[in-house]
Amino acid sequence: MVMTKRALKTVADYLSLDDDTRVELIEGEFFVTPSPNFRHQRLLLRLAERLDAFAGAEGVGKVVPAPFDVILSEHDVVQPDIVFISTSRLGQIRERLHGPPDLAVEILSPSNSERDLIVKRDLYRRHRLAEYWIVDPERRTVEVMRLLGDEWTLHGIFEAADELTSPSLPGLRIPLSEIFEE
Repeated sequence: MVMTKRALKTVADYLSLDDDTRVELIEGEFFVTPSPNFRHQRLLLRLAERLDAFAGAEGVGKVVPAPFDVILSEHDVVQPDIVFISTSRLGQIRERLHGPPDLAVEILSPSNSERDLIVKRDLYRRHRLAEYWIVDPERRTVEVMRLLGDEWTLHGIFEAADELTSPSLPGLRIPLSEIFEE
């Protein structure tokens, strides 16, 4: 039996797709991303608003919600739920972000939680993302991880009654009771 190696998809393949196709390119393979549910989108909106207000007031960068392409390599294009790009790195944006953001936020959905918790976390580590937040709507938590050296270190797991803080954004304090409100 002869095994043939499948050609890896590239950024060019990704960019040739219809604009309405919700897909990410990870390690040369397309992963379809279904539309998020209502709860997911409400969490995204509230969290993005708080991050954007902080970034604007402090003049530290820009916040962009999904869908927004982050091109990590020739074979990796992801759309985190929220990205923060510091002022000093805004030049990396040319319609899309080329390189990792300073912060990526993923909100877990039943259809993609394994991808966010394992595959994308490893991908972000390899591409030197400074900080990664995983929002779990079911547990009502936000796990904040920071890359130190080549490994993720846990800054904290914040629950709905806590105020979220970020090592990358000194002074940021988000009452999660406002984010997880129903």
